[in-house]
Amino acid sequence: MDGFFSTGLGTAVILIAQCLAVVAFVMISLIFMVYGDRKVWAAVQVRRGPNVVGPWGILQTFADALKYVLKEIVVPAGVDRPVYFLAPMLSFVLALLAFAVIPFDYGWVLADINVAILFVFAVSSLEVYGVIMGGWASNSKYAFLGGLRSAAQMISYEVSLGLIIIGLIISTGSMNLSDIVRAQEGDWGLFNWYWLPHFPMLVLFFVSALAETNRPPFDLPEAESELVAGFMVEYSSTPYLLFMAGEYIAIFLMCALISLFFFGGWLSPVPFIADGWWWMVIKMWLWFFMFAMVKAIVPRYRYDQLMRIGWKVFLPLSLGWVVLVAFLAKFEVLGGFWARWAVGG
Repeated sequence: MDGFFSTGLGTAVILIAQCLAVVAFVMISLIFMVYGDRKVWAAVQVRRGPNVVGPWGILQTFADALKYVLKEIVVPAGVDRPVYFLAPMLSFVLALLAFAVIPFDYGWVLADINVAILFVFAVSSLEVYGVIMGGWASNSKYAFLGGLRSAAQMISYEVSLGLIIIGLIISTGSMNLSDIVRAQEGDWGLFNWYWLPHFPMLVLFFVSALAETNRPPFDLPEAESELVAGFMVEYSSTPYLLFMAGEYIAIFLMCALISLFFFGGWLSPVPFIADGWWWMVIKMWLWFFMFAMVKAIVPRYRYDQLMRIGWKVFLPLSLGWVVLVAFLAKFEVLGGFWARWAVGG
């Protein structure tokens, strides 16, 4: 058996099994994310939420997904059919693809590449095409306007996200996500993590992640009050399900990135408890809870307010932080508090 796994076919079997394991984890998490999102929203509004289908309503999401899969796909007249059906698949596949470089523990990563951050940015940048294609191919003014809004919004906040991450790269000396986690190791547990030296950027990163994933209060591309669900208005059944699944997977990806960049990934918050993949999963779920709470309690912004914050507030702040961190790391202020090259590089 060992000889088989050392062959090319055996290596392919191992890679396929690893890919399926990651996809299974993400898809199972997706089911419970939708359930948790609805439960949090219900609790804030002092109501029960899903509580009928299955124990505690836990099978409600499965029932909803089955309903979408079995419903008839209604295709409006005049749509560009190839692009119309390609758009939701593109959004779904690209959101999943980014998890190929997300490490869950030492060596627990499909592709431990040195330019993992660039890979995530390349994939997440392409996700906007799914939204634009869906809006354009739908042959609807509302859908097209939603696609244009999404393009402007996602591109605007990707600039801030990129500059924030540059500060982390300066501190670590590496674009490898595992190196960024290792740079946060130390005897002080959670006080060694990057949330402390890069705290202002943690706040900006979280808000930018909300805008990047079209999440409330920045869900302007699908604003029901003025755009009637925006770029997805002409979609139904399985294509609509793929759009929504891609959106939630992108949110889960942002939770993983926040955990890796600022909260030590799989590292334990206290030195006397072992590190492990479970810490990574717990942190991802805690940050998804934060996403759910923001959706429940923060009112929606106007579109001009959203764009003003991105370009006139977040961009100057993140750019200034890059300059400041470069200075602090170069001169090893506070004993190298912002310079972890020896550990992470």
